[in-house]
Amino acid sequence: MASRRICSTTLPGTEIEDPGCFWVTMKGCGPYVVDEIEYKNLNAEMNQFYDKSYKDVDEVKPLTVKEGQICVVFSDELKCWCRAVIKSIMYCTDHYQTECFLVDYAKYIFVKSKDIRVALEAFMQIPYRAKKCRLYRTKPVTLRIDFCEDTAKIVPAKRWDSAATQYFQNLLKGTTQMKAKLCAVEDNTFDVFLYVTIKDEKVCINDDLVSKNFARFEEAKENAGSSADDQENQTSLNVECLPVKMVNPALAFRPVLFQEKVSTSLETGLAVSSSFFEETYQRSSTDLNENTASIVKAIPGLPFKENTAVHADRLQQFLNSDPLKIHIIEDDQQFQSVQSPSEERNFVFLSNDIEPSSVLETAPLFDGLKKELTRKKFLGPNFTESYCWPPVARGCDVVAISYEGNDPFLYIPPVLTLLQSGSCYQALPNRNGPLALILCPGWKKAQLVFELLKTYERCSRQLHPMLIILGQNKEETRSVNIRGCEVIVSTPYSLLRLFEHHNLLFCRLCHLVLDEIEVLLSDAPEQVFTILDCYKKAIITEEWEYSLHQIIAVGTCWNKYIAHLIKEFMNDPYIVITAVEEASIYGNVQQVVQPCTNSDKIAVLLKILDFTDSNLQKVLVFTNSVNEAEMVDKALKSSSIFSLKIHKESEFDFKYILNQWTKKYSSGTRVVLDDCMQSLGITDATCVIHYSLPSPRIFGQRLRSMSDNFAKVIEDSSVDQEYTKARSVILLTESSACHAPGILRYLQRGEAGIPPELHDFTAKMLEAEEEKKFSRPLCACLKAFGFCKNRSACPDRHQINLQIDVPQNILDKVTQTPACVTILPLHIVNATNYFGRIVDKQKDQYTALAEEINEYFKKPSNKTSVKSVEKLAVYGLCEKTLFHRVQVIEISPKEEENLFFMVKIKYIDEGRTSHVQSYQLLHLPARFQCLPPQAVEFVVCRVKPIDNEIEWNPKVTHYIQHKIKGKLHEAKIVHTLGNTAWVDPMVQVTRLSDLKVSVNEYNVRSEILSTGLGTDNPEHITQLQKLCGHMKVLDDAKNLEPFFYPEIKWFQNEESVTVKVKIGSVADHKCEFSKEKVVFSACSGDKIYLADMELYQYILPEKSTCVIKDKEAIIVLMKEKKGAWCKLLKNKNPRVSFDFEHWEDFEDKSPFPVGTKKLHCTAAVTEELVDSSEDSGTESDE
Repeated sequence: MASRRICSTTLPGTEIEDPGCFWVTMKGCGPYVVDEIEYKNLNAEMNQFYDKSYKDVDEVKPLTVKEGQICVVFSDELKCWCRAVIKSIMYCTDHYQTECFLVDYAKYIFVKSKDIRVALEAFMQIPYRAKKCRLYRTKPVTLRIDFCEDTAKIVPAKRWDSAATQYFQNLLKGTTQMKAKLCAVEDNTFDVFLYVTIKDEKVCINDDLVSKNFARFEEAKENAGSSADDQENQTSLNVECLPVKMVNPALAFRPVLFQEKVSTSLETGLAVSSSFFEETYQRSSTDLNENTASIVKAIPGLPFKENTAVHADRLQQFLNSDPLKIHIIEDDQQFQSVQSPSEERNFVFLSNDIEPSSVLETAPLFDGLKKELTRKKFLGPNFTESYCWPPVARGCDVVAISYEGNDPFLYIPPVLTLLQSGSCYQALPNRNGPLALILCPGWKKAQLVFELLKTYERCSRQLHPMLIILGQNKEETRSVNIRGCEVIVSTPYSLLRLFEHHNLLFCRLCHLVLDEIEVLLSDAPEQVFTILDCYKKAIITEEWEYSLHQIIAVGTCWNKYIAHLIKEFMNDPYIVITAVEEASIYGNVQQVVQPCTNSDKIAVLLKILDFTDSNLQKVLVFTNSVNEAEMVDKALKSSSIFSLKIHKESEFDFKYILNQWTKKYSSGTRVVLDDCMQSLGITDATCVIHYSLPSPRIFGQRLRSMSDNFAKVIEDSSVDQEYTKARSVILLTESSACHAPGILRYLQRGEAGIPPELHDFTAKMLEAEEEKKFSRPLCACLKAFGFCKNRSACPDRHQINLQIDVPQNILDKVTQTPACVTILPLHIVNATNYFGRIVDKQKDQYTALAEEINEYFKKPSNKTSVKSVEKLAVYGLCEKTLFHRVQVIEISPKEEENLFFMVKIKYIDEGRTSHVQSYQLLHLPARFQCLPPQAVEFVVCRVKPIDNEIEWNPKVTHYIQHKIKGKLHEAKIVHTLGNTAWVDPMVQVTRLSDLKVSVNEYNVRSEILSTGLGTDNPEHITQLQKLCGHMKVLDDAKNLEPFFYPEIKWFQNEESVTVKVKIGSVADHKCEFSKEKVVFSACSGDKIYLADMELYQYILPEKSTCVIKDKEAIIVLMKEKKGAWCKLLKNKNPRVSFDFEHWEDFEDKSPFPVGTKKLHCTAAVTEELVDSSEDSGTESDE
């Protein structure tokens, strides 16, 4: 090859998107380089022509303007006319404005319509001055953190991260000279090795990025070598870069130019055809412009790379100790690298072949949506989306089951793309009705889908989507107007209510989307199939013969109803399943559970293998550990069964194992595996035996080894599973109990036979799981409605905890007052759940306290900010003009070091929570903390949401909040647990003093029902009473005796607090210590005593003790911090008092000065005296 002359030059910087996309200008000699004088002459000619040649401007103005059009525009910044490509058009009131890409300067500018001119062919003869480049064979990487394995690895990435881009930009800013070796041309982009000179040192940026772990080298298909070496078959070019500016990825534009023949001067390397820069994302990956190909052929030695997908194995490459080399996994090493979930190969099961669209640029979406997704930094399409989008965009029926099956992005982008095409819907009748209907399992998911549609509708034509959630109010349903609406998002129940009054709803419907199909078909199968029947009847008419009709179903789990959906309502659907377990159910894999004991596992395994010998099956036996693998292998060999043992500690020939497996088997061949399945890549096994059960992820990988034998079509239910090609056998022992609930749900979805032992194991496991939740709050759904829809997934408790749920620290008025009380709702959680106060009409203690607190803080000297904020401590807080008592419930550990930080607080007299700055908390004197927290939780009984929902629609909540917040109501308490009171009814009463008559303004339950979004729940109280049925002491209408709170006296010294609990004849006792709480319980005769003491300050639980002495229990609490406590409990209790017999002893031994000592101790005694006098009338248990 002839040597190429290189001219040295100084370079100011570059326009950078990332190392994979930056724009440069080239100087020197070469096939792509045009002398700067030619560009100057071109500019002069263009300026002269467009400024002076035509007096009538209209003659050089374009008749129409569209995106991608080549034109000439005037740049105010450059003060000249420039060649440009129109990127986007924005219409204003009296003109339109375009965003243009200046192809000779790599700039984006906005131009008004009056400054756009037609580009004459004479001005398009020389190539663009700005060239788009990327670093040759240099690919992005990212740090992937695996929380399951607690590891972090550098792995290949699709996009450059910001750190790599910033480092690349800084390198180019500091350079004094830049040169490039042109290595290849792909997609109108120059692949280069880039060399810069920084402080007289020459640096190869490609190597530098790799050496610093910002990138990796992709192995060349031929003659891969070090990038730093001079390579003869590469073209060296000097590059001059444009002013430094970060470019939005959405603006990475490839201009479309005139189609013309290659210039004859190309052979001498002096010019490049303008068609070389043809926009490529509008073509298929292999449809390359002929002119482009001829350019490469005209330059001997310049390799041309076809735009083909990188093989999946390339994605497993990452940097090793030598950053300039590629780590290639050899066969005998492959099994060692398969343990990390992040390195697992993706799985997909397809009923029909699909060419995935794994890159957004080539995805079957319209251009406006692509730009919007890029602008919002959308990282997809992910693996499942890459297979779902193509068939959806073609208008085919699709069923997609995936771990991400609840993500609306599986269908929204391609459906929006289809709706842009008007030609698809020309044959439809000219009536009102939607083109697309999206059914969601509840109002909350429907709201999410609707918001996404509204977000991405902005870049498309107007579709006027509607969210339709209707209750049982028929007048509201009749008033719904769907005129002009092309997309409806709704639920099955709401849609059928709408259909009752809009019988032409399906007359134009082309796309029916079933979101979370497994939930829809489990919760509302009758309603869903009714809708499907209506849709099927609508599309069989003659006018639909040439119209598009499509059903899309997406979800996370296979459901027995889905098979019926496919057979009855779909036309040759594309089935995409990326969850192996669900693919095995669809693929008709026979699921067998064999109960046995741990000691009998080997014998049961041998029986199973004896049964399969006659069928000449390929069998894999999976174990969890090396010891199990060795034991099973030994047992098989002792029974004269040929087996191959593979695990990470054994020595084996990788190729020999695969050859043994792939060749035609003789009867009796077995392979025993534990953790090497992925490295073997076996997919044609006919039987898998789970000798021990693994995690769900590994279970799926085991089933994947049979994927070649998954049935491709849905078999009739009459076909016996005995004749299926694949079988999965689970050996269920007592040690497998922890997996029982998951196995049971899996087998139920597959309609497999379930042995009684599995039900027993599952019941025990669910009971054990409930025990783990024993300290959690009582399930909110259980309190609100009397049931929990999904107990196994719910994180909260579903049984009574006596220490938490028995009323003890709440106001006496909740448990000792008559049934009817006056309540004041202050914080509305939802339509039936509120926090507020019980108001004493005779003498409301809180009203008096609130007045005192506000009067106290009127003096500026009393507004003392808290210096050291403590968790669970009570402070004052000013909100507008009122002061509240608040308790700190959470302090961020990271923020405690700051001078000012946010804390989470609870308004103890209202029930709501909030976040405030620490400096806003005010010191609250002890006398204002004596009154216990006033907030009580109220639940309105016997009403629940319609349509099997478990959350109230915001419409109802907002309506009830507006009606009841801050207003007095009369309520009857029918049940109490902990700090919660169930009320039925709850009414607002207006008293007419003149007539001495009271009028019920409204009943809250009736108001909820009147919205049409609530329904009767008659079993509510019954279910709560059943829940409390196992309690030793009930708090029901018969007013049975509650737990007795014992008489307690306490005293202290500097290091400890001694608590005396007076109980005679203690038969059994228990004392539990925690940092901030002590719970003491005991039995004496037929009485049960319980003292749940929330302490004023922290203690050391491990050093605290409890002993029984004479007729009392003595509890010694070791203080976490030395010093005097002003009280024992955070909230005062009339049964707790200070022990005056030890007052003098403490005083004499106290190390504090007299003044300080008296201040603390007197406060404690005074508070006890006040409490004692106020509660002297309290009934004793004696």
